[in-house]
Amino acid sequence: MGKNTATTRNKNKEKRQARKLEQRRIADGISFVSSANKLTDLAPLCSELLVYKNNDFEVEMYIQRVTELEKDVLDWTIGLTERNMKKLYETCAWGWNKERKIEEMTDDNAWYLIAKTNTGTLLAFSHFRFDMDFGEPVLYCYEVQVEVDGRRRGLGQRVLCVLERLARSTQMRCVRLTALTHNPSAASFFRACGYILDATSPPKEEAAHYEILSKTSAECTEDEKQDSDLSDGMKAVHMTGGQS
Repeated sequence: MGKNTATTRNKNKEKRQARKLEQRRIADGISFVSSANKLTDLAPLCSELLVYKNNDFEVEMYIQRVTELEKDVLDWTIGLTERNMKKLYETCAWGWNKERKIEEMTDDNAWYLIAKTNTGTLLAFSHFRFDMDFGEPVLYCYEVQVEVDGRRRGLGQRVLCVLERLARSTQMRCVRLTALTHNPSAASFFRACGYILDATSPPKEEAAHYEILSKTSAECTEDEKQDSDLSDGMKAVHMTGGQS
C-alpha cells in the first residue's frame, strides 16, 4: 500500500507533462490574441481579398476598429442588424434587447469589416474580435449582415473568406460563430462555406435555439489553395454558391 511503482511514476510524469503542455498552449494562445489586438492595420494581411468582383457587381472592403468607425457607418451596422435579426431574436429564448446589442457591437475590442460599392453604398459588414474562447485563440465572428441588394452574389462568402485569412495570418485556431437554429437559411449558408458544429456547442437539450459553428485555420488554408487553382471567372461562380 502506497508503494510508488514504476507504472505509477510514469503515469504521474505523463500527467505533469500534459499539464505543462496545456499551460504552454494557453499561454501561446493568449500571446497570439494579444499580438493580434495590438495590430493597427489588418488590411495588409488580406489586401487581395478586399476587392470583390462578380460580373458587373464590384465591392470594396475596409477594416477598422469600432473606435475608428464613422458614426453614420456604425449607426448603419446597428440598424441593419436590427432589421435582419430582431424578429429572429424575438422568437427565441434570448429575446431582442437593442441596448444590450449596441453594447456588444460597440465593445472596445470589436473590429469591423465593411463592404461598400464604389459609389459608397454600404452593403455588408462583419463584427469580429480576436479572443480566447474555451482556452483557444479564435477569431470570433459576432455578426455577418448583408443588405438585400448584396445577397446571392457571393458577397457573404467573400466576407467569411476575409475573416478566415485574418484568423490564419494571426495564428488563431479557427473562426468561430454562433448561429440561431431557427434561421435555416443562415445555417445552410455557413455549412456551405465549410463551417461545422464546434466541440464547444452546447447540447440541444440545454440550448435548442443556437449552436456554435467553426472552421479551423487548416481548413481555411486548404480552401484558399483550391480557390487559387480557379480562373477569375470560375472564382466568381465558386463564390456565388452560398446563400449570400
